Amino acid sequence: MPGQAFGLYSHIRNNRIRSGFLIAGLFLLAYLMTFGVILVFHGLNGLPYGANVKLETFRTFLWALPFVTLGTLVWVLIGYRFNVALVGTMSGATGVTRADNPKLYKMLENLCISRGLTMPKLAIVESDALNAFASGVNDKQFTITVTSGLINTLDDAEIEAVLAHELTHIRNGDVRLMIIAVVIAGVLSLIGEITFRMFTSGGFRSSSSDDSRKANFAAVAIGVALIVVSWFLAVVIRLSLSRSREYLADAGAVELTKNPDAMISALLKISGRADIDGVPSGLMDMCFENDPDDISDLFSTHPSITKRVQALVDMAGGRLPQAMPPHPPAMRDRQDLPTMVQDRGPWGARPRA
Repeated sequence: MPGQAFGLYSHIRNNRIRSGFLIAGLFLLAYLMTFGVILVFHGLNGLPYGANVKLETFRTFLWALPFVTLGTLVWVLIGYRFNVALVGTMSGATGVTRADNPKLYKMLENLCISRGLTMPKLAIVESDALNAFASGVNDKQFTITVTSGLINTLDDAEIEAVLAHELTHIRNGDVRLMIIAVVIAGVLSLIGEITFRMFTSGGFRSSSSDDSRKANFAAVAIGVALIVVSWFLAVVIRLSLSRSREYLADAGAVELTKNPDAMISALLKISGRADIDGVPSGLMDMCFENDPDDISDLFSTHPSITKRVQALVDMAGGRLPQAMPPHPPAMRDRQDLPTMVQDRGPWGARPRA
């Protein structure tokens, strides 16, 4: 499977390194955007006669630097401490206990017991979309959220495969990395949006003469360019996270469930039905599947379903279903999955007939 040769432990180690670089990148981009905002402000509002716009901007930036650093640090701490609550608010997810949905809870519990993993929390989003995602940055926070549409449409083996996929993201450190990336994109997008709204609504009112405004036009243009570049880089950081993490999570799900066919059929059922209405794009990037835009999947955070299915067929011994099975019964009416699978083949796959 693509990415598997890279090595699981190398992937986990590199995720930790990337997390540090992403946090450093957040501070650098915050400084860059702040400098651009100050430059636009001075360029539009003018300065005393003979004052140098760039020099005054640099002086103001040095004065603002401690406040920007403190504000960015507070945002990072808020993201770490309250990310699950923020994600829950954005998605409308509600927590699930063993008493609420014993079958779903038991599926995840069995997967965790099989590898000695800490049991994440469970949550459900009431949506017809077929999707799931994991959130949190530590064992106390980790939460796996699934949509009601996924529970009602997939059979037990397919649901177990999706849960195993999300559990692998937690195990590999992908969830922590994505949370940091979403925090970066979120705060810079917010600052950029506020700045441009003030700019377009007249929030920056010029008190300088016409000649002064013309002289400072270059400063304003540079400031706007810095804001745009910071905003764009924040999005690129989020989109540039390696898509190999999805291949590795698919592989980890097969290793946990010993059932590549279930993962394949889950992917095929979810294809084209993954978009959760009202959920921000940053959160969709964390989901099991994020349908690419019509333009191209070049900037998609996920490989295409076709590529993921083909990898499971080529590397995990999976088989394409001859026909999609009928709609499964309600979860409470289904029999429990077996907790052990015999006759394991390569990747834990069942031998081909």
